[in-house]
Amino acid sequence: MENTEHAQHNASVVGLSERDLAGCLALSRSANWNQNEADWRLMLGFGRGWGIAAADGTLVASTLALPYGADFAWLAMVLVLPEYRRKGYASRLLRAALAEMHRQRRVALLDATPAGHAVYVQEGFRDFWGFKRFALRSGISEAGREGVRALEPEDWESVFSLDAIAFGASRETVLRDLSARQPQAALVAERGGQIAGFVLAREGREAAQVGPLVARDADTARQLLGAALARVSSPVYVDIADHAAALQSWALSQGFAIQRPFTRMAHGPQGYAPGDAALVFCPAGPELG
Repeated sequence: MENTEHAQHNASVVGLSERDLAGCLALSRSANWNQNEADWRLMLGFGRGWGIAAADGTLVASTLALPYGADFAWLAMVLVLPEYRRKGYASRLLRAALAEMHRQRRVALLDATPAGHAVYVQEGFRDFWGFKRFALRSGISEAGREGVRALEPEDWESVFSLDAIAFGASRETVLRDLSARQPQAALVAERGGQIAGFVLAREGREAAQVGPLVARDADTARQLLGAALARVSSPVYVDIADHAAALQSWALSQGFAIQRPFTRMAHGPQGYAPGDAALVFCPAGPELG
């Protein structure tokens, strides 16, 4: 306990900015997470970050809060370099972020790994729903694409509207950023002249990431996922909601392997999971919601 308290006392909390990109990327690499420079630029651009710096200036821990609308924010990138773990740094930054969310009267949400789940429970987070990360090293054997086409500028209004229902708030900044990074995989499904779903993707440090995928029904979701996978290079990650059991089974049939589970959590007794989860087949990723 004395060593932990001494380490916390001598470590300084700093605000994160793009000047800290190299340190942020080092944190992602140390945890074998998939974020690349573009991901960190996006998150630091519209969110707020806290870090802890060692005496030599090395960034050794991080936490981000990404505001979505007026009611909630996503907590992400709770990372500590391996040699600085078990010093209380993650809890210290998490509590700083939660205090800021409390001042802003925002619910705090996050997607927890199994390793972090117990910590978040201790801090007052509650479970809502789960998903699993699926990894693929080579291309899929078949790809449905019925009624799927490229996302066009005139589709954005419908995409934003559907996504806000599914996610619970506008995330226009994120969706536009992802569509520009992998435009070939920015797709919509049209049914009866209406947008019934969409999918986006991005490149990552280790693999391409497909998501978010929002759709009005399971068949549309499968068509969109198959079409997107045919348009991105392997290796690829896709996070699939546990309530989309048929889509998870389809992914396994295409050669995907389950990498690890995640749990969507909200903070405090009044915490809630916003949006209509039934429409969310694939999150954007645990760092983006």
